[in-house]
Amino acid sequence: EVQKHSVHTLVFRSLKRTHDMFVADNAKPIPLDEESHKVKMAVKLRTEYGSVLHMPTLKENLREKGGPNTGDPYGHKQYSGNQGQEVEYMVTGTHPYPPGPGVALTADTKVQRMPSESASQSLAVALPASQSRLDANRTAAGVGDVYRHAGISERSQTPGMSVAMVEAGGNKSSALMPKKAPTMPKPQWHPPWKLYRVISGHLGWVRCIAVEPGNQWFVTGSADRTIKIWDLASGKLKLSLTGHISTVRGVIVSARSPYLFSCGEDKQVKCWDLEYNKVIRHYHGHLSAVYGLDLHPTIDVLVTCSRDSTARIWDVRTKASVHTLSGHTNAVATVKCQAAEPQIITGSHDTTIRLWDLVAGKTRVTLTNHKKSVRAVVLHPRHYTFASGSPDNIKQWKFPDGNFIQNLSGHNAIINTLAVNSDGVLVSGADNGTMHLWDWRTGYNFQRVHAAVQPGSLDSESGIFACVFDQSESRLLTAEADKTIKVYKEDDTATEETHPVSWKPEIIKRKRF
Repeated sequence: EVQKHSVHTLVFRSLKRTHDMFVADNAKPIPLDEESHKVKMAVKLRTEYGSVLHMPTLKENLREKGGPNTGDPYGHKQYSGNQGQEVEYMVTGTHPYPPGPGVALTADTKVQRMPSESASQSLAVALPASQSRLDANRTAAGVGDVYRHAGISERSQTPGMSVAMVEAGGNKSSALMPKKAPTMPKPQWHPPWKLYRVISGHLGWVRCIAVEPGNQWFVTGSADRTIKIWDLASGKLKLSLTGHISTVRGVIVSARSPYLFSCGEDKQVKCWDLEYNKVIRHYHGHLSAVYGLDLHPTIDVLVTCSRDSTARIWDVRTKASVHTLSGHTNAVATVKCQAAEPQIITGSHDTTIRLWDLVAGKTRVTLTNHKKSVRAVVLHPRHYTFASGSPDNIKQWKFPDGNFIQNLSGHNAIINTLAVNSDGVLVSGADNGTMHLWDWRTGYNFQRVHAAVQPGSLDSESGIFACVFDQSESRLLTAEADKTIKVYKEDDTATEETHPVSWKPEIIKRKRF
């Protein structure tokens, strides 16, 4: 009796058989086909050097190849000027030219043929290096004119490239060499980070965290609807603020005034005066939960983003909504501000990132490379670059146009938060409680952390909602789903010998999108 299997099992068996059949040939180089290789080289020659193939050929080279009538290995026709004539050079060009560089063109000096090789070499030796370079430049720039007059389209090549060809000896075959695949540069060594303090006190998920500019205390917002202020050095609770009627999703402390701003799922955006610990302003306008906020570093402007698919720009003092940034087609999860253009960056559940013109209130650039929701964006404190986090990849981008730099692959989870310090340590925190630390420049993942949940919590309550470096960048604070704040610091005892970079200069296989 034939045993019945599911289609799934049969497919996988078939796959395994196919794999076993071809496993011996795996990673073997494909044998080179002479004919196709010749065709490829001929196409390459025509594409790269089509505009100079008619140019003169050295007699010595012709002799080496067995005379001027020898067939070209790549199937190019020999030019009739070469055939049956003992010429030192082929005569080309439509204008008379001087016998060498630095010689003025007069009736006595003009010639219709190239100088002999020995004469040109002795002339090159006699000229100083700077002069010969100038002459090479002049020649390279003049070639285009000759072609134009001869009715041949000029190839777009800068004089600098021509000089490079001249200095390299003008070797045609140099560009035909197979290029080596790029290898990943060696990452900078960073000491590992270790957990040294767990702060508890909230009665719900800790959703957001911010450090004040003086580095004395930090503030957290939670699903228990409270905002708590903690002493950074000791981890002790200093103050609790109540006023939100739903989860607090964003907090930020102003560097320009003694104000704390908060937003939550109750659609409210509040401004707290920390001298009186009271709400002094409300910013009304969002139609749904407010997921994040940021302050502009140089002007009194607050930017918030919401589940209503918009970001709003507020005047801090007058409470007026300056602009409503509309364009996203789903909830806007994160917003960041900077002094340089583009001044506002948003990431959304519609999988796009938008760079905004603050003055016009319009989108400058939309980045559509991510395949899934973008919940986190972080700006590098020193470089003119930023990173975005999504379940498919962490991507790095260049300002101002959002040019793609590289993918940081490997953190296969819903990434809720990103933080980066001046040393180039990028931290990504995920919904499953894992935290990955990366070298910003190379994208090398040098550490992975999964801290244990607080005793009494479920394992499923392992999640990182927000993380931030303190102002000294020596401490890393994370806001977590087990209702705690965890504080990490660099391991002072670690050295490059005890914690070497387990890095191989492997060939980069980066997806461009």
